[in-house]
Formats: sequence, structure tokens, C-alpha cells
Amino acid sequence: GSVTISTPAASVTAAATGSASTGSVGSVTTVQNTTIYTVTVASGTNSYGSGNKYYIDGSVSPTLNLTEGSVFRFDQSDSSNSGHPLRFSTTANGTHGGGTEYTVGVATNGVPGQSGAYTQITVASDAPTLYYYCQNHSAMGWTINVED
Repeated sequence: GSVTISTPAASVTAAATGSASTGSVGSVTTVQNTTIYTVTVASGTNSYGSGNKYYIDGSVSPTLNLTEGSVFRFDQSDSSNSGHPLRFSTTANGTHGGGTEYTVGVATNGVPGQSGAYTQITVASDAPTLYYYCQNHSAMGWTINVED
């Protein structure tokens, strides 16, 4: 047989194979632990100065506190995100600050500014302090504190 698990973010179907008999296999438990942040881009001022900035849930370039082992999705489907892919680094201002892109546990989907676009991170155990930044433009993001 099969089991369908539906959550707000996904639908998963699992099919049993290798057995012709019927029986109980226990229970299936799912935990939905994804925090979704809405990202928009607009003119503003952050610690780097004035210009285009990321707004996270309506706040200009806030410091974020992300928990190890949790999943955080940065929804970039708003049209203002066009040309502004959000990325992570261990260096302030990312590649614009001389750092490299941090990719551990990171997944992207779609094109920023189009429906369904997001950057997602599953925060690793003992992850360092991170910084979110725009791949194409300097000074748009800020700091991510990683908590146990």
C-alpha cells in the first residue's frame, strides 16, 4: 500500500515494496519545523549605509537568530527580489567582503522575483555565525546568529 503525508510545504507519498502480505508497520510521525521569512527589496538604510536592502518580514536587514537543526526558508517570490539572489557566507557582506558563499545545508529554488523562489537553509550543528547577502549587490544584508 501507500501512505500520503501532507504538510503546508510538501506532500510525500511512500509506497511499501517487497511484501505481498498485509500487516501493521507501526506509525508515521512528521514534524513540520520550517520557519518562513518573507523577503522584499527596497531602498533603506542598514549598518552598511543607504541603498537597496533586504527587508525580512518587513524589517530592514535585521539580525536573525537561527537555531541549529531547524529549517529556515527565505521566500523570494516577491517581484522586488528580481536580480537579488539571497546567499549566505561566514564573512560579513559575503563575496563583496572578500568571503565565499556558505553552502552547507543550503538549497535554492526558482528565480528570485518569480513565484515559488526561495533560498533555504537547514542550520548545521555547530554552524558558525553567518551573514546573508545579495549575490549581485553589496551591502544588502546583515548578520545571522546561530543558536543551540
